[in-house]
Amino acid sequence: MKLKSILTAILAISITFTYAQEHVALANNQAAKLQGKKQKAFVALGNWRGIAKVKEGLEIPFNFEISEKSGQQKLYFRNAEERFEGGLVKQTSDSLFVKLDQFDNELAFAIDGDQLTGVLRKQDKAGKPLVIIAERKNYRFKTDKPATADYSGSYDVVFTSPNGKEEKTVGLFKQTGNKLTGTFLRVTGDSRYLEGVVEGNEFQLSSFIGSSPAYYKGTFQADGSLRGEILGARGSQPFTGTKNKDAALPDPYKLTYLKKGYKTLDFSFPDINGKKISLKDEKYKNKVVILTITGSWCPNCVDEATFIAPWYKENKKRGVEIIALHYERSTEPEYAKKVMTRFRERFGIEYDQVIAGTADKQVVSESLPALDSFLSFPTTIIIDKQGNVAQIHTGFNGPATGKFYDEFVKEFNTEIDTLLKK
Repeated sequence: MKLKSILTAILAISITFTYAQEHVALANNQAAKLQGKKQKAFVALGNWRGIAKVKEGLEIPFNFEISEKSGQQKLYFRNAEERFEGGLVKQTSDSLFVKLDQFDNELAFAIDGDQLTGVLRKQDKAGKPLVIIAERKNYRFKTDKPATADYSGSYDVVFTSPNGKEEKTVGLFKQTGNKLTGTFLRVTGDSRYLEGVVEGNEFQLSSFIGSSPAYYKGTFQADGSLRGEILGARGSQPFTGTKNKDAALPDPYKLTYLKKGYKTLDFSFPDINGKKISLKDEKYKNKVVILTITGSWCPNCVDEATFIAPWYKENKKRGVEIIALHYERSTEPEYAKKVMTRFRERFGIEYDQVIAGTADKQVVSESLPALDSFLSFPTTIIIDKQGNVAQIHTGFNGPATGKFYDEFVKEFNTEIDTLLKK
């Protein structure tokens, strides 16, 4: 390669990474710069506005609070009506750290007066950190003008991928003055709690609970349509929609099914202690068994566990069992044990959990060959007393979806009650 070509390539690489390097260096070196400065005692308690610097030109705002109970400080992410527990806060003289165990992440901040400058990173320091800056503010998006109308309601929304593939979703919005909350309900699960504002007919929504920040923006039109895009580190995805009070998705009970000739699932997976667990075990005979295909990294799986863990405690004496089939980012025993134990302790899980494979849809299909296909984490499968599959529900409609969540809970309980009587 000619010298000129080599220099051009080096320059291109340098330009690509300069933005991230400058901000990560700022975060990593901030504590060192502050050493020797005489500062007043820093109190982390209170409301904060964070900014995730996803890439040049894209900064996603979010809100969190730090509160204290029984001598321990905890961080809670706030999105719409949800107050999501992030983790314990550890503070030193010039730094603040928060272990976000749910997603195996952590926030590492340098304290600079009343500002926090730092990063969101993996706990093992792998991968590229995300620059985060936080200040003591309680708003999310600034608003300079009132909304031109109330755009609350349900919408048929279509997302279009870069290759032109369309995905039909349902947009649910609730507006009070300038404040806008909502979610997008997909076949694979919902966008959880989104919060933002409407200015004129333009809207912005964001969400963050310690995994990856989400940001949506767009416009509502007088004819009941909307147009927008979701923006992230990898680019953008446009969407369009039309207001429809009857907006709904395809039947989630008809999307995932068994291959012809199969009546049940046959598997034998180890738990975190190496004990093999199978539907053929004596523990599950003549019982209704619920299989949840899940992962500790999955936000919608968090919502499912929030529902099903306490449900099991109330119903286990009725002849019902649950097996959580975990597909994690790694099946390395030490890692799997760590994240699955955290998941168990957070939600008070009392049913069996097994290590089924890595977090990949193809891996799920290969490890459960009786399934014709696999579409979504989580997927819930109900087995009757005879050991046959009675129902498969793709995705999970979390509490942010309102009536859709209520419908799921009702249908779930009805199905279990029916099977227990047989």
